[in-house]
Amino acid sequence: MPHVVTQACCADASCVHACPVNCIHPTPDEPDFATAEMLYIDPDVCVDCGACVGACPVGAIVPDDRLTTGEQVFLDLNAVLSTPSRPYPPQAPVPPIRRLENDRGRAGHPLRVAIVGAGPAALYTADELLRQPGVEVTVFDRLPVPHGLARHGVAPDHARTRSVTDLFTLIENQPGFTYRLGVEIGRDLGVDDLAAHHDAVVYATGASTDRPLDIPGAGLPGSMSATQVVSWYNAHPDHVDARVPLDHERAVIVGNGNVALDVARILATPAHSLAGTDISPVALEALRGSRVREIVVLGRRGPAQAAFTLPELIGLASRDDIDLRVQAPDGIDPGAASDRQRSLMLDCLADVAARPPRPGSPRIVLRFQAAPVEVLGEDRVQGLRIAATELTTRDGDVRAVPRPGTEEVLDAGLVLRSVGYRGVPVPGVPFDPATGTIPHRGGRVLDRPGGSEVPGAYVAGWIKRGPRGFIGSNKTCARETVDALLADANAGLLGRAGAAGR
Repeated sequence: MPHVVTQACCADASCVHACPVNCIHPTPDEPDFATAEMLYIDPDVCVDCGACVGACPVGAIVPDDRLTTGEQVFLDLNAVLSTPSRPYPPQAPVPPIRRLENDRGRAGHPLRVAIVGAGPAALYTADELLRQPGVEVTVFDRLPVPHGLARHGVAPDHARTRSVTDLFTLIENQPGFTYRLGVEIGRDLGVDDLAAHHDAVVYATGASTDRPLDIPGAGLPGSMSATQVVSWYNAHPDHVDARVPLDHERAVIVGNGNVALDVARILATPAHSLAGTDISPVALEALRGSRVREIVVLGRRGPAQAAFTLPELIGLASRDDIDLRVQAPDGIDPGAASDRQRSLMLDCLADVAARPPRPGSPRIVLRFQAAPVEVLGEDRVQGLRIAATELTTRDGDVRAVPRPGTEEVLDAGLVLRSVGYRGVPVPGVPFDPATGTIPHRGGRVLDRPGGSEVPGAYVAGWIKRGPRGFIGSNKTCARETVDALLADANAGLLGRAGAAGR
């Protein structure tokens, strides 16, 4: 019996390299790996050995005879994605990484690396470094607990995805790994302090804030970011006491990525169904008294440009306790898809749009071609003015333009913006405000965009490449950065700044 991938890919690729017959695709060396929303297993090649099951850090691979009712759709999805099959080598190539060539470990002078941040990018970076002889890693984070968005950004009802922290625990237990939690760089320590006591510093601080919603009324109480709500129900120390008003029947989320779907699903899920998850007790109690019965998820563009992924949509569509609705003014055209996964997504949206309503169930409305104009209210949010949009194409990019005379008001007590994450500057470290990232060249920090390299300073994760990709995408990103760091160490370019501090 073949095995089946049953959720969005974490992009770690451990399963790919564990497979002895190269039946899991796309692999990291294939051009569509970086953009694939999920991997698939070719049922004609799979030999049912189960090696991928143990390798997957989020428990997403299941034998086809153990699929739940809600997962059966992934059996067909894997088969569709693997057709037509392509010629593949017998085994997926493992990307090489250089080795630390000197004898520092045995000479008593280990290569000491500081990593700022304790999320997935930081932990993958630490793992790659600790595979080398004679390396010591200290991970700094301002929070008292590690794992970043893997802990505070994954919905509590996605237990499989949250289980990636088990992999991080294995990394933390390696010899040479040390945490310094509750330490904020720029407040408790400066970048000069780090450079004085370490041979190299890797900044992996992620993208910890959200992009603003630049419309009138966005500052009213009850208008907040979806990021805050996610942090609230995940007990993030900065947001555990946030006030999320749930006293109106409707909430509106501006933006339709996976975070928006996560928040909509949590708000629509009965509190008793969340009681067995890792949700914050404060949030659970608030949800017990919630009056929210409809969550409208707004997308400026059409279904073909939806920002959520196919597995997230399938998971939501399979819920029989939620009335999922789709509003697409210009219809849903699977022929407008850019690839097979996007075509399957449009097919799924069309199926949902054709469903009869489910009276009595909490409702989530995926509303396309609708742009926010103004958040309405006096002392708090009372509604959102929106306008219908029409789609135009410029330089191959599909854009949404408001249609004059089409404005309407959605009554709501909560308006959430979910229009993307953004990096925050680290005091003393170069920062590009245009991109919200640390400027770099192949992972080496630059003193300005396109400028000169800063000796001994490196960057990994979302603060390096912007907020895109999945948890495991940071593994490939970390390998590039570590490869650059090791090249500099082998060339004798590291260790000079730290020598005076030892």
